[in-house]
Amino acid sequence: MPVFRLSSDLTFPPPHLAIREGLLAVGGDLSIDRLALAYSQGIFPWYAEDDPILWWSPDPRLVLYPTEMHVSRSLRRLLKKDRFRFTLDTAFSEVIRRCAAVRGPDHPGTWIVPEMITAYERLHTAGLAHSVEAWIEGELAGGLYGVSLGRTFFGESMFTRVSNASKAALVVLIRNLQRVGFDLVDCQVTTPHLMQFGAREIPRTRFLKDLRRSLRHRTLQGRWDFKPGSGIGLV
Repeated sequence: MPVFRLSSDLTFPPPHLAIREGLLAVGGDLSIDRLALAYSQGIFPWYAEDDPILWWSPDPRLVLYPTEMHVSRSLRRLLKKDRFRFTLDTAFSEVIRRCAAVRGPDHPGTWIVPEMITAYERLHTAGLAHSVEAWIEGELAGGLYGVSLGRTFFGESMFTRVSNASKAALVVLIRNLQRVGFDLVDCQVTTPHLMQFGAREIPRTRFLKDLRRSLRHRTLQGRWDFKPGSGIGLV
């Protein structure tokens, strides 16, 4: 099955035409409109520096339903200690840059290239991309960022400077997403780390069906904040 080359037209081929590994198309741009359209169709960009823009729709898809989230006892104990202070959309640019700087045995490079950073900062300014920050004594200890459409949060990346900071931020985010009615967290590709939280693989057909249902609801667009007792709200 061929990989499609995108033109300047704001369209994508159907996700089910992706090749076995999930690659669907190459080219296009990272404009706000194209990114929003891609996510609404279960497609996301993922490529390395010096490569063309690559668009993916893997099958199966790793998702986390907020009501199915599993939190280990050790992480629950940590959250009860109130070691971290959590914020939303307070340091988006710093979070995405910290995620891009992550290195390790499993991450010799990064797919969050400068062009991607600029594109997601534009999405953040448009109120469609959001960050969660975990702080200790005024210092950023960890965080994550992603995109939100309808009642779906599309997780992109996370980083930690202090043990368990990003895990704690993820739990706080999902608990609050559940309070305001979100029904789907897209984890994109399978990792043991996310499966520990209750994420599971589902067929792409089911993911797209769940996503379409989620997109019938209004997008919570704008800068997010935690509202005591009621989950996430707009500033």
